Amino acid sequence: FQDQAMMKTMSGGNCNLNVPAKNSYRMVVLGASRVGKSSIVSRFLNGRFEDQYTPTIEDFHRKVYNIRGDMYQLDILDTSGNHPFPAMRRLSILTGDVFILVFSLDNRESFDEVKRLQKQILEVKSCLKNKTKESADLPMVICGNKNDHSEVFRKVRSDEGEDLVSSDENCAYFEVSAKKNTNVDEMFYVLFSMAKLPHEMSPSLHRKISIQYGDTFQQKSFRMRRVKDMDAYGMISPFARRPSVNSDLKYIKSKVLREGQSREREKCTIQ
Repeated sequence: FQDQAMMKTMSGGNCNLNVPAKNSYRMVVLGASRVGKSSIVSRFLNGRFEDQYTPTIEDFHRKVYNIRGDMYQLDILDTSGNHPFPAMRRLSILTGDVFILVFSLDNRESFDEVKRLQKQILEVKSCLKNKTKESADLPMVICGNKNDHSEVFRKVRSDEGEDLVSSDENCAYFEVSAKKNTNVDEMFYVLFSMAKLPHEMSPSLHRKISIQYGDTFQQKSFRMRRVKDMDAYGMISPFARRPSVNSDLKYIKSKVLREGQSREREKCTIQ
């Protein structure tokens, strides 16, 4: 996210892609350690599952889409399950547009962590809402991973997960398996639908374009082609870097000032 930028630029290889700021979004993935957050992100980006576990400090990914001639950018923040820097976690929540909260169905403590995270997201985001009775949409999926394990090892019942989302039409519950790729596509489809984003952002509903074709990604032949159901393309940026903390703070500050021009607003505390 760039401070008050009208256009966002993604540079990789020899390509230079401009995405309107209004079409740029950040997806934040949160949850305890070893629940499969990075595996779900890997399924989304590459359709692969890595058996070897590597602890995540914080990973940042970017995917750019050309969907029926319109450019979209999705930044993905894969956060640490240990939360070594609480202020950074709050900043990640403040800058997030859509959220995936992951727990493991065979780990009760990870489910309790998701309940705490859901509450924290609602509290932190409330700082950015107008002080009216209107409520802004906050698209969120609560994801119970590892449903490929035997029911003998299950520690969280399905109805418990469903209870967390029963009172919010912008929150959905899925039980998935990143390892077996069960319900992963469906989860992203519903998340993007709740966020009013093109459903073609889902992994199975667009053509994958490699970075070598980046120069043609925005060419007239892409934009003016006769619209078909599969006129949707996605490309991963291999050189994407997480915006600086300073940039994120400026983004939040400008958002607060823009929304609070005609009324006083409470200070959204970062630390």
